[in-house]
Amino acid sequence: MQEKKNNLVLNNNRKRLIRVHSKTNENYGKKPSERNIKELIDNGFINLDKPNGPTSHQVDSWVKKILDISKVGHSGTLDPNATGVLPIATGAATKAISVLLIPGKEYVGVIRLHKDAAEKKIIQTCESMVGTISQIPPVRSAVKRVKRKRAIYYFDVLEIKQRHVLFKVGCESGTYVRTLAVDIGKKLKVGAHLEELRRTKVGNITEEESVFLQDLKDAIIFYKEDGDEKHLRKILMPMEKILEHIPKLVIRDSAVDAICHGADLAVPGVVELDSDIKKDDIIAIMTLKGEGVAIAKAILPSEQIIQKDNGICANIQRVLMNKGTYPSIWKK
Repeated sequence: MQEKKNNLVLNNNRKRLIRVHSKTNENYGKKPSERNIKELIDNGFINLDKPNGPTSHQVDSWVKKILDISKVGHSGTLDPNATGVLPIATGAATKAISVLLIPGKEYVGVIRLHKDAAEKKIIQTCESMVGTISQIPPVRSAVKRVKRKRAIYYFDVLEIKQRHVLFKVGCESGTYVRTLAVDIGKKLKVGAHLEELRRTKVGNITEEESVFLQDLKDAIIFYKEDGDEKHLRKILMPMEKILEHIPKLVIRDSAVDAICHGADLAVPGVVELDSDIKKDDIIAIMTLKGEGVAIAKAILPSEQIIQKDNGICANIQRVLMNKGTYPSIWKK
């Protein structure tokens, strides 16, 4: 069971490899932990616990109003009556939020059976869903209704009380848990629907670390009225939190501004890299200070990046850092 659960987080066996030793110039850039409140608001991340009732887009609007900013985005829409982990990006960090569609999700919920069924059969049927399944998105979904395959990493029955089944499921991003509940009802030949749903994990972002909208509102009031930053700093995390689960290439200071201008990354610019990079992986390009520079697609796997002396190793997909943050040494 543990091996299946490891599929939810993609970096369990990751190691950092040193390609060459290099130092960073402290006069340029800034460690994410040293950013001030304005910088965090303009380029931050909130692990929000979505309440029952509003849509995910309504939650975005409330966060915009509380922080008084124009741009907010979430990853992985939750239905109005679903609760739990809703990753929120603020300001420029919305450019990175799409990478949270990569890791798996965990949910806890209640399935309501329409007729009685034997407890042993319920457990066997739920466990039979583990593996690759085919789904057609529900009628109200925002995507095209075509059959697609999704992976179920684990499906644990926690409790059965009459026709109510309390469960925990770990699944690939894009899995429709409501459809999963209906399919279980069909397999049992009793009918079923999803009665309650709560998202407890998005990759390594967990409900234990999540905050409520009221927490955010209180923290911004403390900050504006008393200059008290400590509550807001616990809630507003640096944008780089969004990138934690994907493999990384760390680059020289001299390569940063070229990447900010859209240049692809050449092997000589890499000083450190994660051990699990495969060709075509979505990866993060980072500075030596731990700042996110860009999201890229790997052209070479880790072992070739370590061995080669030249050539392009990553195609830049989305630039995250502002031009001019580091000097344009590459032009000389």
